[in-house]
Amino acid sequence: MTEVYISRQPLVNRQSRIIATRLLLHLAADGDMPAAVMALDSLASVWPTGGKPLFVNCPASAIDARLLDWSAPENATIELPAACLLGQHGPDLIAAIQTWQPTICLHFDPQAAQALSLGLPYRFIGFDTESLNNAQLKLLAARTRSHGMGIAFQVPTTADFRAGMDAGLAAAAGWFFTAPSGTPAKTISASQANIVRLLNLVRNNAEIREVEAALKQDVAISYRLLRYINSAGFGLSCEIQSFRHAVTMLGYDKLNRWLSLLLGTASKDPMAPALMHTALVRARLMELLATGLVDKPEYDNLFITGAFSLLDALLGLGMEQILEAMRLPEPISDALLGNGGRYQPFLDLALASEAGDGRAIAEQAAMLGLTAAQFNAAQLQALAFADAMEF
Repeated sequence: MTEVYISRQPLVNRQSRIIATRLLLHLAADGDMPAAVMALDSLASVWPTGGKPLFVNCPASAIDARLLDWSAPENATIELPAACLLGQHGPDLIAAIQTWQPTICLHFDPQAAQALSLGLPYRFIGFDTESLNNAQLKLLAARTRSHGMGIAFQVPTTADFRAGMDAGLAAAAGWFFTAPSGTPAKTISASQANIVRLLNLVRNNAEIREVEAALKQDVAISYRLLRYINSAGFGLSCEIQSFRHAVTMLGYDKLNRWLSLLLGTASKDPMAPALMHTALVRARLMELLATGLVDKPEYDNLFITGAFSLLDALLGLGMEQILEAMRLPEPISDALLGNGGRYQPFLDLALASEAGDGRAIAEQAAMLGLTAAQFNAAQLQALAFADAMEF
């Protein structure tokens, strides 16, 4: 059985939040539905049931009724091109849908009108923005609204995202938001500078009294730290009211991670929620991919590499300018600047998971000695981590 690698795309709503994720299955030239189903079945133990919806996309040429052999979790949505319902395997596929009643996203194509008349329950209608202009998208979204919520696929730019939202669509899928937008800032803001100062203190193992003093100088950071550590998810039996106690309870490693993520929240970019979610996925994914491949003390560094990988987009600054303000370990800086080093292969694989090239993912994973099953499972675990984080 050939290995099946999965890449992903986020679905972003008009509030710039990631509300779901597309899982795109890449089958080898000789791959077929049983291989896809086996890959999906292997994810049962890590599938984030009860979490945000996950859309499953298989190559149209491979889709047949055997796709429904997969016991899809409740939060799974199966994407189906209209042509698949009307082609050679259509009758068997329709019968399987009527039997198992999975959540379906119908891909709008030239045969969509006929597919919509079949009486099948579609939850979503997906539109390919590469083949439709904005006027067509608006018209089709209005005409199909009674059949399902509209989603734009393959959205290339933020302007196209806004156009899709103006057309009345519920969400747009793509990585349009990861490119830095707007005019680059000249320097980091005062709030960002305070977080960087704290990061440098923590990374250099400064005395707790110095960290405490720095916290007291920024009311916003102090408030967020106390709120975070006193949250139900942290599981403390008593309330933390002093900064010294908070720092002691967290420890420098966790405080370093928390501050690294907090730096991104200082962004004024309108796409900041989607960017933060993506940075969290990259951070956790890199950490998981490295398990057993690097020494445990380096896991935090890999997490931070992923978390910082979108700081240029979040803060509107060049990566070199951002790193000048920090005293980061050389492997982190090298990876973020694309200069190689031992963390670069992990960042490259995390980025490949977003690019949609199955062969590139396979090659990058092979360099690290990772199987498709390991890589795919790590992605779902990273998604669950990012979904659960409240920042």
